[in-house]
Amino acid sequence: MRMLRVALVIAAAVMALMMAPRPAAPAESKPLALTVGIDGAIGPATAGYVRDALKTAQERRAELVILRLNTPGGLASSMREIIVDVLASPVPVIGYVAPSGAHAASAGTYILYATHIAAMAPGTNIGAATPVAIGGPLPGLPGAGQDKDKDKDKDKDSKDKDGDTKAAPKDAMTAKATNDAVALIRSLAELRGRNADWGEKAVREAATLTANGARDAHVIELIARSEAELLQQIDGRTVELAGGATHTLATKDITVETIERGWIARFLGVITDPNVAFILLLVGLYGLFFEVTTPGAVAPGVIGTICLLLAAYALNMLPINYAGLGLVLLGIALLVVEAFNPTVVLGLGGVIAFVLGALLLFRTDAPGVRVSWPVIATAAAMFLGLIGVVLASLRRVRNSPPSTGAHAMRGLPAQVIDWSGEGPVFEGHVFTQGERWRAHGAEAFAPGETVEVADVTNLTLEVRRR
Repeated sequence: MRMLRVALVIAAAVMALMMAPRPAAPAESKPLALTVGIDGAIGPATAGYVRDALKTAQERRAELVILRLNTPGGLASSMREIIVDVLASPVPVIGYVAPSGAHAASAGTYILYATHIAAMAPGTNIGAATPVAIGGPLPGLPGAGQDKDKDKDKDKDSKDKDGDTKAAPKDAMTAKATNDAVALIRSLAELRGRNADWGEKAVREAATLTANGARDAHVIELIARSEAELLQQIDGRTVELAGGATHTLATKDITVETIERGWIARFLGVITDPNVAFILLLVGLYGLFFEVTTPGAVAPGVIGTICLLLAAYALNMLPINYAGLGLVLLGIALLVVEAFNPTVVLGLGGVIAFVLGALLLFRTDAPGVRVSWPVIATAAAMFLGLIGVVLASLRRVRNSPPSTGAHAMRGLPAQVIDWSGEGPVFEGHVFTQGERWRAHGAEAFAPGETVEVADVTNLTLEVRRR
């Protein structure tokens, strides 16, 4: 009974603690600004990082997010994901090209146009937004369908407002991509009240601007040497958020925090690099190959399977060309056959197919989204080295004396066990290689005498005097 009473007291105490009101979380004494950095080529990992950062800003009720840009561009699909997240964000996003010497080229230009306030540091530049792999238009943007009328006149030369002649795109696919990109950047410019004509020029003619030129052309609003100066300049500005709501920025005495990439985001950023994905594919395929050829090794199969699954995930996130992937797999298959059946032709054909497949593996010329030449050259050199090792081994085997069969018996010493007969043919038995053999010869030998094997015929040795 005493134990029961103690248990009841403990249970009542636990329930009282659970039902007791929790102290409210202390409110932020100062407004909060979160800094998110896009540094390098834009890919799936970058889009996920920005999405998570904007979600964190919303959860923490941040005053604004500073999107720090220094990028040569990247995948159009990832760029559009970032733009959609920025447009839908309930937290104001301030685009800031920094530090000095940075640039927001290609996809970075579109992202900067999408931000609520655009700023640049001195010594930076923006532009060169000619599309390489632009997808469909973003839904819900003003002017998103205006490229349909332009497609009708794609074969004619057009002129901008300054009278500059712009040549029509060379083919239908280029026309679609260009007109779609123009519609996107003009839609963003109209949404944010920026220079839509220059945005179109950046797309059609790969035009660029310095920080001062961008401010004078109304492409950006501010030039700031640092984040502190940027926050000082935007204090009191009013921005329009998703859904049409307006918000006045209060950045005086604001607390600034930087959102670093988590280990998962960094890991995904590494494996979605085209070079790393390509290497993982090779390691995975060869790991499985060595596991099949040497059953029981275990390690090659485990490592190969892991690498192959990681490569499959990375390739699924990247815009791969299946013809290029097929050539890579064909090249590897031919090299595997060459290892078992050396013909030289299969090996060289495998190397050629492998190199061509690596060059065609990714169907975009976006910066940072391709397999680099050093990686291709290193892999091809390793394959050529493998072929060289196989051919050298084949030559060594062919030039070495036989080690088995009748040919291997020639020249071996043998000890006569018994010998009889009269000329011209004698026969008997000899002992060689730990075995007793029937033998014949043209000479008379005494038992115990050592002779030499001259040939083998139907399991009978022909011997001669040494």
